[in-house]
Amino acid sequence: MDKVAIKVDHISKAFKLPHERQSSIKGALINIFKGGVRSYETQHVLQNVSFDIKKGEFFGIVGRNGSGKSTMLKMLAGIYIPTEGSITVNGKLTPFIELGVGFNPELTGRENVYLNGALLGFSRKEMNALYDDIVAFAELERFMDQKLKNYSSGMQVRLAFSIAIKVQTDILLLDEVLAVGDQNFQEKCFDYFENIKRSDTTVILISHDASVIERFCSRVAIIDRGKLVNIGPAKEMVLQYGAIMAEEQYEQGFAQDKGKRQGNGALTLKNIRVTDASGKTCHSLQASERFAIMADYVLNTKLSDEVIVGVDIIDHDGDSILGPNTAESLKSGLQLQKRGTIAASFDMNPLSPGMYSITVGVFNKRATYAYDLIEGAVRFKIIGERRHGKIYIEPRWTIS
Repeated sequence: MDKVAIKVDHISKAFKLPHERQSSIKGALINIFKGGVRSYETQHVLQNVSFDIKKGEFFGIVGRNGSGKSTMLKMLAGIYIPTEGSITVNGKLTPFIELGVGFNPELTGRENVYLNGALLGFSRKEMNALYDDIVAFAELERFMDQKLKNYSSGMQVRLAFSIAIKVQTDILLLDEVLAVGDQNFQEKCFDYFENIKRSDTTVILISHDASVIERFCSRVAIIDRGKLVNIGPAKEMVLQYGAIMAEEQYEQGFAQDKGKRQGNGALTLKNIRVTDASGKTCHSLQASERFAIMADYVLNTKLSDEVIVGVDIIDHDGDSILGPNTAESLKSGLQLQKRGTIAASFDMNPLSPGMYSITVGVFNKRATYAYDLIEGAVRFKIIGERRHGKIYIEPRWTIS
């Protein structure tokens, strides 16, 4: 335990959601005297979660909205008490969980610095020593005597974050709050993260920005539907989390939301899918991973001529990224049997991370009409480091 900053031991958290709401004390008393029993629904937010965070570790927590990660952070901060299990914290902890917590909009920025410091357990003398550094980092020297209600949300987050990082603490909890700051302030915070990684301070970070998690965290925990899915090196966990998000998008109907369908009905395409390097149907791929687009077909009438098969990979902005067809690739048409499977295999994957949709079509030999054409037949996600450009091909660099 000497090397452990936080120990989470089989914790669960549940909330009681009343089916009936009383809007007044009178209504509640009447309900009691009538012998009424209020019914509740139990919402299990976290279930049997355990992990250790080492001292000096930059630890990340990721998960979908509603997965329980923010509830976890609030329990680490002592705001919520676990329904079951225990949390042990070794050291002084500073939470930075929600914008505006601990601030009074009617007080000035200067007064709020001391108020926030007092809530964190620091004396006025200690805050006097830290005040100039806090204001300088927030870059709010001209505004400290104005009331906080006149601050923009960006100014408030700068002040709150500056207080959180400048006070001397052993453990720092950070929720998804940097999204409120502007680009320059975010870069300033990232520079601070680089410095803090070289110190003994323990940081627990929640963020939906996979690049931030991968850049700063040494280990990451994935929480999904209230359970700990996995915990491990940041890069591996970011890829696994991306696959979970792609699966969610599929479940919500993005991949099944078929677009326009047209054709003369001589042929029917069905079961259009993306397969990974192992041949398994998937909804997400790692960047550079080879893949295939496959579609089953059935001839409804006998075709008298060869056909052309084409696929089109379209990005989130609606731009066509790749659009090969058999006439260009094979320099000839295809003769189809009564039924079968068409596969377009890509041994090289140049697609940058992001969401893509696929259009598949079978045309007559001259491509003047379609037997069957389905736009947006299926969607998939490329997971990996952000790249410039919509496709990425690694060049061979030389300098002369």
